Amino acid sequence: MSDGALHAPESKPAPVVKPGEFVFAAVGLYHGHIYGMCNGLLEAGGILKSYYDPDPRYREQFAKRFAGAHEAASEEEILADPEILLVAGATKTDERCALGLRVMAAGKDYFTDKAPLTTLEQLDLARDAVQKTGKKYAVYYSERIHVESAVFAGQLIEQGAIGRVLQVIGFGPHRLGSIEKPGKPGRPAWFFVKKHYGGILCDIGSHNVEQILYYTGAKNGTVVRSHIANYNHPEYPELDDFGDCELVLDNKTTGYFRVDWFTPDGLQNWGDGRLFILGTEGFIEQRKYLNLGVKDSGGSYVFLANSKEERAYNVTGNVGYPFFGQLILDCLNRTENAMTQDHAFKAAELSLIAQRDAVILAP
Repeated sequence: MSDGALHAPESKPAPVVKPGEFVFAAVGLYHGHIYGMCNGLLEAGGILKSYYDPDPRYREQFAKRFAGAHEAASEEEILADPEILLVAGATKTDERCALGLRVMAAGKDYFTDKAPLTTLEQLDLARDAVQKTGKKYAVYYSERIHVESAVFAGQLIEQGAIGRVLQVIGFGPHRLGSIEKPGKPGRPAWFFVKKHYGGILCDIGSHNVEQILYYTGAKNGTVVRSHIANYNHPEYPELDDFGDCELVLDNKTTGYFRVDWFTPDGLQNWGDGRLFILGTEGFIEQRKYLNLGVKDSGGSYVFLANSKEERAYNVTGNVGYPFFGQLILDCLNRTENAMTQDHAFKAAELSLIAQRDAVILAP
């Protein structure tokens, strides 16, 4: 796959509810992650009833993938439908919070693509709305919840395979592409405008902050230092093509991540995403999407070393994605097993702080 924006994993159906017990809709189809979000909910037993986007191009593309869903005439039609319990959305990043506020005000849970918002002011509004409505503002941090190596690594840690986690280091390179033109694929023009996408640490950096919090078991943290740059894309002056960040967490663990738009054309996938987890009794490496140098190696790999063994796992097709079933049951039972609201918002908060306080290295 050449573009991470179109990454939409599929797995074997593992329904947690009976047909018709959990009905959802999709509003805001700008980012291709909406396909992965909907796939996950469908595989967990959800029913995709309807969808809407103001742009007919995105509605047409969505209809080809989910032919059984109804094309709503407006967002209001979906929000007024009492059968719909959750709305999934992947609109422009700076519009995701406003959509979530409307969804929760209509009495429905909200499931948004990452980054879930672009400013700390929006975060305050989202937190307040969750408190007032009692509804969920769930976030699709796909690089952990929709990657089998990431799920499996979490299971290994829970089993004590590497002892207490001390540090997490992540690398999230992506392939950029260009602005889409009639008849040609690419990224929408808004993606290259900072007020719309939030900056690289806000955007793809939020994946990494979430993983650092999750694997270390931390509840909070401090941004020690962060950097952003536009090293090589003068045609897109508001783009950050590089970013990195160092974190110290509240449980005295640490994290570091680097994100960039420098995936070379010769790579077999859109990005060699990797994560390294150091524990007191061993370490884990994740190779999320490929095994470098091995032709057509698309898949999900985990490497483990501890006091007992050294193991390599290809977990592709063997682990699944439990987040989606847990989210459905959380919505029905008002629990927080898939991801706590505090965790989802804290990952966003630290990403926003890292972006806001970043030292600009270039141009």
